[in-house]
Amino acid sequence: MTSRVYNFSAGPAVMPVEVLEEARENLLSLGETGIGILEHSHRGKAFMAVRDEAEALIRELASIPDNYDVLFLQGGASLQFGMIPMNFLSEGQTADYLVTGAWSKKAVTEAKLFGNVHIASTSEDRNFCYIPKQAQFSSYPAYIHFTSNNTIFGTQYAAEPDVPEDSILICDASSDIFCRPIDVSKYAMIYAGAQKNLGPSGLTLVIIRKDLVEAGSESLSAMLQYRTHAENQSLYNTPPTFGIYLVGRVCAWLKAQGGLAAIEAKNRAKAGVLYDYLDSSELFRPTADHDSRSLMNVTFVTGDADRDAEFLKQVTAAGFQNLKGHRSVGGMRASIYNAFPAEGVDALVNFMRDFEAKS
Repeated sequence: MTSRVYNFSAGPAVMPVEVLEEARENLLSLGETGIGILEHSHRGKAFMAVRDEAEALIRELASIPDNYDVLFLQGGASLQFGMIPMNFLSEGQTADYLVTGAWSKKAVTEAKLFGNVHIASTSEDRNFCYIPKQAQFSSYPAYIHFTSNNTIFGTQYAAEPDVPEDSILICDASSDIFCRPIDVSKYAMIYAGAQKNLGPSGLTLVIIRKDLVEAGSESLSAMLQYRTHAENQSLYNTPPTFGIYLVGRVCAWLKAQGGLAAIEAKNRAKAGVLYDYLDSSELFRPTADHDSRSLMNVTFVTGDADRDAEFLKQVTAAGFQNLKGHRSVGGMRASIYNAFPAEGVDALVNFMRDFEAKS
C-alpha cells in the first residue's frame, strides 16, 4: 500500500485509518450481506440498520435530547445558509448574525434574500483574527446565527456566545463539530458539513429542535423544508448512503476514543504543542489572537511572503501536505482535526525548528 503522508488539509480532511480500513472491507460486502455498502438500497434492512446506528451514536456522543431531530442532508453548509432563512426568516423580520469569517459572511448574503439582517458583531476590522467579546442584538430577532470555528482564519468560539434568554440560536459547526463536548440544549439548531470532522464530503448533519422544524415555512419545495426530512428519517429521496455509513463509523471511533471529553483533551494537547512552539519562535507567529485560537485550524506566518513560500516548498517536499494558508490570510494553515495524529504535529514542529535554525 502507498505510504500515507501527514495531511493537513482543511477539508475534505484526514479520517481515522481504522475507519478507512473497515470501509475498504465493506465496499465489497457490508458484513455478511454479499452486497457492498455502495450498492445497498437505502430502504433495505441492511442500510436502515446503518442509518439507525449512525443516528444512535450521534445522539449518544452529544447527549442529544429527545425533542431534537437528527437529519442527514445534502448540499453542504452552503445550502443551509439559504435554507435556514427560507424556513425561519419572513419578510419584515430580522435575523442577527455574528460575523467572524468568510463563511458567516456568505450566510449573511443568503439571509438578505429573504428578510432583514442585523450584524450583531463582527471582527472584519482586523481581518477576522479574533472572536468579538460582545454583541449588540436586535430587539426581536427571528434567530441568532454564528459560526463556531473559522477554518480560514484560525479562530474559534471558546464557548457559546451570550445571547438573550429564549433566543433561537443556530450554529454552523462545520469545522469543529464533536471536537469537544457540546450542550445541545443551548441551541435550536446545529449544522455541519461532514468533510472536516465527521466523514466525507457530500453529507450535512443537522441537529434541530422539533418545534423549530414545525415552525418552518410550508410554502417551500418539499426538499427545502426540514419537516420533509424529519418526517421521512432523511429518506425522502435517496440519501448519501456511503456518507451516512462513514459518519456512523467515525462516531463509533470517537466513542472508542472515550467520547467527546476525551477527544477534546487530545485536541488540546495537539494544538498546545504547535501553539507553544509558535509562541516561542522568533521566525513563525500565529495570526489569531491568543484567546480566539482554534483547536482545529492553526494559522501562522513568518511575516515575509518569500520565506513563507520557501518554507512551504521544503515542508511539502518532506511529506507534509496541504499546509498552504488561504489567500485571505496567507502563510500556512495546519488543520489538525480529531483524526489527525499527534505524532504528525510533533513531526511538523520538529521540521519547523530545523527550518528556523537554518534560516
